[in-house]
Amino acid sequence: MHASHGSRLMILGLLLVVWAGGALGPAQAQRVAKYGADFLSGGVGARALGMGGAYVALARDVNAGYWNPAGLSGLSYPEVAYMHAERFAGIVSFDYGSAAFPINARSTVGISFFRSGVNDIKNTLNAWDVERDQPKARPETYFESFSAADMAFFVSYARVLRERLALGVTGKIIRRTIGDFADAWGYSFDIGVQYSTRRFVFGVNIQDASTMLQSWSINTSAFAIDDINPATGQAYTFEEVFEQELPEGGTFLVLPVARLGSGIILPAGTGNTVTLGFDLDLAFDGQQANAFNAGAVSFHPRLGGEFNLKNVVALRAGVNRITNGDQYGFDFVPSVGAGLRLRQIAVDYGFGDFGGLSSDLGYSHRISVQLTLERPGKGRAEAAEPE
Repeated sequence: MHASHGSRLMILGLLLVVWAGGALGPAQAQRVAKYGADFLSGGVGARALGMGGAYVALARDVNAGYWNPAGLSGLSYPEVAYMHAERFAGIVSFDYGSAAFPINARSTVGISFFRSGVNDIKNTLNAWDVERDQPKARPETYFESFSAADMAFFVSYARVLRERLALGVTGKIIRRTIGDFADAWGYSFDIGVQYSTRRFVFGVNIQDASTMLQSWSINTSAFAIDDINPATGQAYTFEEVFEQELPEGGTFLVLPVARLGSGIILPAGTGNTVTLGFDLDLAFDGQQANAFNAGAVSFHPRLGGEFNLKNVVALRAGVNRITNGDQYGFDFVPSVGAGLRLRQIAVDYGFGDFGGLSSDLGYSHRISVQLTLERPGKGRAEAAEPE
């Protein structure tokens, strides 16, 4: 007796979740970084973020390289996208760009680039008068500035396996720098599936399915002090001035996260639609503070909705984090958004409280632009499947 497409998806999804959870075993003997790639956790695309990030099953555009690479199979034409976001009241800037191209009737490729950074950070190492044990006169003249930046490069591939069922993979390279003081490289891949019916959509995406390996290096020369120690005739060391040891490099592991998604698309009058989504992330890194959890597994729900008027104007709302902690009790992070589509160009805006209703971390603004390159000979229907 043959299993249905939906059954196959459920079986494959469960296997992926078990695989992600199984990665926890050997990682326990390593140093696990709970927030090793947290700069990517905010999501991309103002449409998705306006809907609370409940987009794992609904992603069928160029942004699927991040949310669920299997969703790239939904492209009919090449697409490009760009998003800029300000986080923590503008302290952190985030930029994202992506492009995706159908290469034949079943396959799609995509690339994505991410940068999150804090600029103009003051280096005050040489503003301290060691002999007098106090700041130097006019200490600001000794300040130097540096930036801390996190970057990522994704390469994605999606393949239609059967009607309504698609598989996708994203390879990821992570680059992190803290001025000249420290830097790290990281590598991993995501794997996802999507299944759709006439109105319902389902998806599973395992982020960092291979477990991301991040290797940090420390540049000890960047911690040098300019002042000379009269007792030795050599420059003071960092340890002498600040009475603490230099940080050490090392290798850290970012464990997989299983992202489960579902959605429904309903007609709402002639040419209008209502889209609803619900996602649930399963993290295996032992997060317990402010998270629903069962032992080492924590649960992170998201939900959202969109009303689309004639495929021109869209209004959105969602909840991208629901928490329950000792300090604030039950809390959630809402988001709202709107979109305008004019032929091949879509402009979207999303707004939300980055830290939750009881947070002072400031608001987050997201603006994204998406272009669909509808040109003769560029569509999936015109691309023949190779022999």
